[in-house]
Amino acid sequence: MEITIKIIIGFVAFLHLYFMYFEMFAWTTKGRKVFKNFPSELFEPTKSMAANQGLYNGFLAAGLIWTYFITDLNWQTNIAIFFLVCVAIAGIYGALTVTKKIFFVQALPALIAIALLIYRG
Repeated sequence: MEITIKIIIGFVAFLHLYFMYFEMFAWTTKGRKVFKNFPSELFEPTKSMAANQGLYNGFLAAGLIWTYFITDLNWQTNIAIFFLVCVAIAGIYGALTVTKKIFFVQALPALIAIALLIYRG
């Protein structure tokens, strides 16, 4: 179970590192290909806003990666749950306000990891 938990937390952290890269450094290039319904003339004006979002995603990833270095199991679990709850809430909000796909990409893996951490208890 421990390996599964670490893999899922690593997957969630990796996703948020990718989101950080995408929003901070590739918004005006890859962004146009990914968000085809978003008006292309808005990518440049929203570049700093996307970078700000990317920074927050980087903080989420950093928090999850931090859990790999915490030796006390109680603290490791609590910190992991905190950051995973942040990810899940952001994913649920995104699913409600942007597209339901965000729930499956962002919130669901975090919720699975939370459930496993609680079950491990």
